[in-house]
Amino acid sequence: MKIAQIAKHLKVTRGTVYKYLNMSFEEAQEYLGNPLKKPKKLDPYKDWVVAWLEEYPHLSAAQIQDWLIERYPDLVIGESTVRTYVKEIREIYQIEKKAIVRQYEAVPEQPMGKQIQVDWGETRQKTTTKKEVKLYFIAFVLAHSRYKYMEWQDRPFTTKDAIRCHENAFRFFGGRTEEIVYDQDHLLSVSENAGDIVLTAEFQAYVKDQKFRVHLCRKADPESKGMIENVVKYIKGNFADSRVFKDIEDWNERALQWLERTGNKNVHNTTKKSPVEVFLVEKQHLEPVSSLLSNESTHACIITRNVGKDNTIRFASNRYSVPLGTYGVSPENQVVLDIQGEQQDTLVIRKQSNGEVLAEHQISSEKGKLIQNRNHTRDRSKGIEELKKTVISYFEEQEDALMYVDEICMKYVRYRRDQLIILQKVIKEEPEWIDSALQKCMREKLYSANDFRDVVRYLKQSNLEESALLHEQQNVSMTPTNIQVETRPLETYTRILGGIVS
Repeated sequence: MKIAQIAKHLKVTRGTVYKYLNMSFEEAQEYLGNPLKKPKKLDPYKDWVVAWLEEYPHLSAAQIQDWLIERYPDLVIGESTVRTYVKEIREIYQIEKKAIVRQYEAVPEQPMGKQIQVDWGETRQKTTTKKEVKLYFIAFVLAHSRYKYMEWQDRPFTTKDAIRCHENAFRFFGGRTEEIVYDQDHLLSVSENAGDIVLTAEFQAYVKDQKFRVHLCRKADPESKGMIENVVKYIKGNFADSRVFKDIEDWNERALQWLERTGNKNVHNTTKKSPVEVFLVEKQHLEPVSSLLSNESTHACIITRNVGKDNTIRFASNRYSVPLGTYGVSPENQVVLDIQGEQQDTLVIRKQSNGEVLAEHQISSEKGKLIQNRNHTRDRSKGIEELKKTVISYFEEQEDALMYVDEICMKYVRYRRDQLIILQKVIKEEPEWIDSALQKCMREKLYSANDFRDVVRYLKQSNLEESALLHEQQNVSMTPTNIQVETRPLETYTRILGGIVS
């Protein structure tokens, strides 16, 4: 076999094949007996490296380096050292990496403070409970320095979310550029009509307030925003790849740590400079942004959360209660959070940014707790006896009603409140049928709130059918009948009148 064929068959490089072929049998035996003869700096972490590569064969040396530093913050190691070590581990354990190559066209370098590029992405992550969750993120990159920012959500982005993230990015950068480049995203633009950009109303108001220029790329034109395309790929392939998701607050915190440790620190392959070092100069060329927009603004910088089925919202790894019945009031099931207080320790929950306060809680410093206001649970202000009196008061024959309700409470001792609440609901919805239903239930000994509800429905339906039948009969009686009259010969009438037929 040729050298190239041997390398392909063994899944090693041709240099490795030459190295072995140049050895004598004894040298090969000695080498294979101890392939890593010389102690390496990463030998103490070998088990971790091997385990990661075996589980995730596609991992790059840069990811391995980031994971090692994340697990061992005091570890100081060069990129080339990690690359060499990972390469040797792959050869020894025959762990192949399949590289995916994507072609890009070179674009001119942008001057300082000229441009930010923005794009969105999504990933699927394994959770700590071995399930899978879909996450969404928005990424920003300064076109000159390659200094990056990202923010994640566990739900799709809305225009308000995009505006909030812009505010957070401007605060992170310490200013904004002259123009911002986007893809043709439905969150921001309605259309691009032969160069005339039609933005959504919310984003148009925001652009007018912040006074930056918007540039929308053509579809399927990654070269015009290749930097952010690379950033999205970098985030997916380095930070998010194979990382385990706990909750969205923890995920965003780890994302910022990754930016500081790796994303903005490692030397950029094109500029050959560290983004954080170039950013220190470019920051001076950024334009100052206006103060954050007020909560009353339609494009305010706000925090939103979805209300869960248990009428709680999640914030900072805890659950906070909202009044019972908040879930399901609107299709979005979304509320607005406001952090208040001198110590920023009060969480105010509203249905809308300037709406009525739904709940107010002290922010807990613990994790995994349920912070619940007792007023948000089921209404216990009324006792059983008071609820019984309320139900009975709706009936004309209150003595019969008292007897009927007492029978139900005796039959369903553990579910008295639930039975009374069903009765109360039926009474409020169909008050005209409750007295007839009461008499029928007592005659037939139907002592259950559900039976009472069914009887009310039966009486109402029967009445509707009877009314429809009566109406039909009335229409029939008022309809004129076509009577066939017998036609007699003329001679008959002549004979009766005593006349003569001519």
